[in-house]
Amino acid sequence: MKATLFSLAMMAAIMTGCTKQKTLVLYYSQTGTTQALAEELQKQLGADIERIEAVVPYDGDFQATIERSGKERESGELPEIKPLQVNLADYDTIFIGYPIWFGTYALPIATLLTEHDFAGKTIVPFCTFGSGGLNTSTDALKEALPQADIRQGYGVRQARIEAAPKELERFLVENGFKEGTFAPLPDYSEQQPVTAEDSLVFDAACSGYQFTLGTPQTVGKRQTDESTDYKFTVKGRGFGGEETTSTVYVTVGNEEGAKPEFTEVER
Repeated sequence: MKATLFSLAMMAAIMTGCTKQKTLVLYYSQTGTTQALAEELQKQLGADIERIEAVVPYDGDFQATIERSGKERESGELPEIKPLQVNLADYDTIFIGYPIWFGTYALPIATLLTEHDFAGKTIVPFCTFGSGGLNTSTDALKEALPQADIRQGYGVRQARIEAAPKELERFLVENGFKEGTFAPLPDYSEQQPVTAEDSLVFDAACSGYQFTLGTPQTVGKRQTDESTDYKFTVKGRGFGGEETTSTVYVTVGNEEGAKPEFTEVER
């Protein structure tokens, strides 16, 4: 009887080991910012990691990259990438990371999606950006990979990369990728007309950004143990002069002297 129970226990352990989920952090980074985020993610998950590399690197400054990728987008020509060293078939969950270009994932990711099979995989996007793009790039991933399970992702402004480790930990815990506990974040209040004080917060957070984000119309707020957060509805103008509406998120730490920071724009 004891031998039988021991055998059953051994079989259960072997089966558990065989069905253990494997996770990969797979990313493209040009300037190193997305790489820093990927390495922090890999450290917190204890996952495997691999960098995607373009055969012809995107050298030069921001403007040179925009010009080259803009021409590639117009022509429909995708950049060639180097072969992956990992076998994607070995992984159940793949975190795919990228900088945001033209409101979506960088073009080397588009090449990756056309060259590899992600059917049946759990895909978790993560990205870095100047203002936003997590929502639009996630939608693009869903369109490109209809047979994959695209989950809610994480994004951070390049100007706030130092905030990523703590935010990533909360994200991973809340989405079941890592053990731990966090007090749930409260919901934002209902949108109310912006006051003069709210406008000062918005201006302090956004005035340093290189592009005009627009004029705040309404705001919802929430108070956490660490900050006061604002969710602004903003009216502005698109590149073609058309009227646009976006959502701009701003946070102000509770510590004395904390300055307002804008964290993301959803367009």
